[in-house]
Amino acid sequence: MKFVSTIIGCILFVLFFSFALKNTHQVDLHFFLNYELRGPLVLMLLAFFVAGAAFGILAVTPTVFRHRRESSRHKDTIQALQSAAGTAVAAPAPDSVAPR
Repeated sequence: MKFVSTIIGCILFVLFFSFALKNTHQVDLHFFLNYELRGPLVLMLLAFFVAGAAFGILAVTPTVFRHRRESSRHKDTIQALQSAAGTAVAAPAPDSVAPR
């Protein structure tokens, strides 16, 4: 499986690299207040892709921290309940097994 993923990665690299070589034309990017940015198309695409990924990560960060906080709170509650019981709570027997 690792060999297949390596081959797919090499193929994707060659495709993206050839795309970058074909799109080296200069483009103008016009912003507000007559601000203009000029550069190769492939660099503009890369910059906006990286900026979008960064904004996506920033948007998800509060949710991740909230889930981590809730998880640690649940772990603390479980540990407190187990210590209050005095012994480790044994797992219940499965329902499908009937003793004879």
